Amino acid sequence: MASPVSSTRSAARATYSAYKRQPIRWRLAGGSAALTLVILLGFAVIVGTLTTRAIYSDFNRQVASAADRLEQKLQYDYGGRDTKTGKQTFNATVPLDPYASSTNAAIRVVYPDGRRFDGSSNAPSFGPPNPERKDVDGWRVETRELRLYPGTANYYLMGIQYARRTSDVRATANRVKVFLGLGVLGGAALSLLAGLATARRAMEPIAELTATAREVERTRDATVSIPRPVADDEVAELATTFEEMLQSLEKERAETALALARQREFVADASHELRTPLTSVLANLELLEETLTGEHKEAAASALRSSKRMRRLVADLLLLARQDAGRVPIQHRSVDLADVVAAAAAELEPVAGDHDISITARPGAWIEGVQDELHRLVLNLMENALRHTDPGTAVEASVERQNGHVVLAVEDDGPGIAPELREKIFERFFRAHGDRSGSSGLGLAIVKAVAESHDGTVSLEPPLDGRGARFVVRFPARS
Repeated sequence: MASPVSSTRSAARATYSAYKRQPIRWRLAGGSAALTLVILLGFAVIVGTLTTRAIYSDFNRQVASAADRLEQKLQYDYGGRDTKTGKQTFNATVPLDPYASSTNAAIRVVYPDGRRFDGSSNAPSFGPPNPERKDVDGWRVETRELRLYPGTANYYLMGIQYARRTSDVRATANRVKVFLGLGVLGGAALSLLAGLATARRAMEPIAELTATAREVERTRDATVSIPRPVADDEVAELATTFEEMLQSLEKERAETALALARQREFVADASHELRTPLTSVLANLELLEETLTGEHKEAAASALRSSKRMRRLVADLLLLARQDAGRVPIQHRSVDLADVVAAAAAELEPVAGDHDISITARPGAWIEGVQDELHRLVLNLMENALRHTDPGTAVEASVERQNGHVVLAVEDDGPGIAPELREKIFERFFRAHGDRSGSSGLGLAIVKAVAESHDGTVSLEPPLDGRGARFVVRFPARS
């Protein structure tokens, strides 16, 4: 069971975390409003306390002053005996009901034991006259003396009780507190709005910098103009730093682009220059293989196979380098992709071993392209299927027209491609862990490059009928 201290700390951390997640302008405005609220609360407490005390003090003075005036004015004249009751009658010099109603008060004239002698009609009993007892059942009571028959030896000592309800003054004090509370809340709200407006204006330069950064992200153009605030402050320093960073990045990008361009030019030129000596080496090795016997013949055959593989790798590098360097592409012509697939299957048939290669391609799948590059594309897809499947399994290639496209699909019955590798298989020199097929890792990269140079796409799609892997290439059909 969590202790109260740990629970309090957890709540505090959660509150602070929620506060940190708020936008800066809200934090600035909220902090300003909170500070204003604390100041106004302190001011309201002090003013409210002093004002309430003044109200109660003034109320008490009013009650005491009214009681003093009544004591000075009130006398009773003897009116004789009532003929019917025989009781003595007295006439007051001050009408008590009008006097009491003018101030919403209550007046009682009582005997020393508290019995009523006279009073206003709304006056309740306040008990025997007691000058020390001032608060009675929600009334502020002031007690004064009254002598009946003053100036004579046989006078009667009476008590005048003048009272007003304390609820009246309490209501006034509560209204003052309500007004002060509303003032505090209103001041805090105005402080929040003013803080938001001030923070918004203060954050405008940063918002402009953010918009500029997004524009740089969208356009990849680091030469855009950075807005500079007029004031020489932290925001201006940030803008200067941001501009210097963009200039540095632009310079670095230009140097990197130049280095990559030179590297691509070098690869293209080197690949092109290597083709001529490789052709000569291949011709000499083929001649040696035909003339030599025994172990020498086997050595020449091995060197010939390695040289052919090198020629293939040089051709692949040259194709990729041409695309990267942006050189003028070879002129496209009308090509029947069905013929290309049939030729590639025929070329692979002697080296397919126990694999079963089948094609489904009707003539008439015309596209605009370079036949040699399309041949390389089909060959690489089918070689990839042969290389990564067990002997005795099937490799099928099909060509068909669909919705204005010529679709080439190559499927196999192998283990398929792991989901985590599907985003990487078209990268250059990528080889799966444990791949011992001897591939250079350029086969599928060549497929993607050729497809894109022919305005097509290549994708790895879900296999049909639970088969291994299914590569699909789509080209625009010739109109």
